[in-house]
Amino acid sequence: MSRAAVLCGLGGALPATAVTNDDLAAELDTSDRWIRTRTGIGVRHVVAPGEATSDLAVRAGQEALASALRAGGQDAAVDLVVLATSTPDRPCPATAPDVAHRLGLPGVPAFDVAAVCTGFVYALATASSMITAGVAQRALVIGADTFSTILDPDDRTTRVIFGDGAGAVVLRAGTADEPGALLGFDLGSDGSGADLITVRAGGSRQRSSTEPPGAGDHFFTMDGRPVFTRAVLDMSRSSQELLDRIGWKAGELDKVVAHQANIRILHAVGGQLGVDEDRIVANLDRVGNTVAASIPLALRDAVADGGLRPGHRVLLTGFGGGLTWGSAALVWPDLDPR
Repeated sequence: MSRAAVLCGLGGALPATAVTNDDLAAELDTSDRWIRTRTGIGVRHVVAPGEATSDLAVRAGQEALASALRAGGQDAAVDLVVLATSTPDRPCPATAPDVAHRLGLPGVPAFDVAAVCTGFVYALATASSMITAGVAQRALVIGADTFSTILDPDDRTTRVIFGDGAGAVVLRAGTADEPGALLGFDLGSDGSGADLITVRAGGSRQRSSTEPPGAGDHFFTMDGRPVFTRAVLDMSRSSQELLDRIGWKAGELDKVVAHQANIRILHAVGGQLGVDEDRIVANLDRVGNTVAASIPLALRDAVADGGLRPGHRVLLTGFGGGLTWGSAALVWPDLDPR
């Protein structure tokens, strides 16, 4: 049986501060009903002053490593760290080496992957490829973002959606017939849509310009209507292409764990695939859109709630800025994230 990357640990972390819809309604022209109707979100968590993406990534990584130790009963040390984030602690250097250092993993290769909300799937595919190529034996893959730090405080269209968080998994070398083996990936991008999800200022394009940044250019912006359409189209298409490649039918899926962007997007993707809503994992009502952290956090909550069980056929799919999209599939293993 061919070498494969096998998921063997799972963890997550949320900031302590929870912001409810009523909290936002006290600041902005919005309401709990307006937010829930359009997004399905009821509460999101945000970092405290001085708290950074790396802090959440370290906590999620610790939990994932502990989970892997419980599942395998063996040394959970890893020899690769891949961090998916679009809100690094600093523009330079990457945040992953600091995370690896704080986790007690000196000398291991560690780097960031920036693909916004598709970041976790991209990072998962990267680490999986390095394991199947023999470059690494065990990898820690983390998705972590603190979008509250780049949102316009007066923009209700973004502040109601995004929350901060981190989710992580541990991968080990194994074989494709094992539960937890990553069975395939489908990845893609379309740079013609780069302006749909963006922060316009702060990069080399703006910094090299003689024009000063415009008001609000340092904040995140998103063109919601076309993003909704593309998210449904690209996640559905990517998912189906992957299912066809590995020989699964949508009707055989036990759970679909899509990027937690919006409850209407989740249901629309399920509808396109022909998957009933009760098989669509959703936790965005409790955490909001946590960007690169959303898929691993949704997995963690689904396991904790008892909805995701060993032997389930699971499809992961994401869509984000770039534009980027990606999907992965596996049979869920027996592990305890907590």
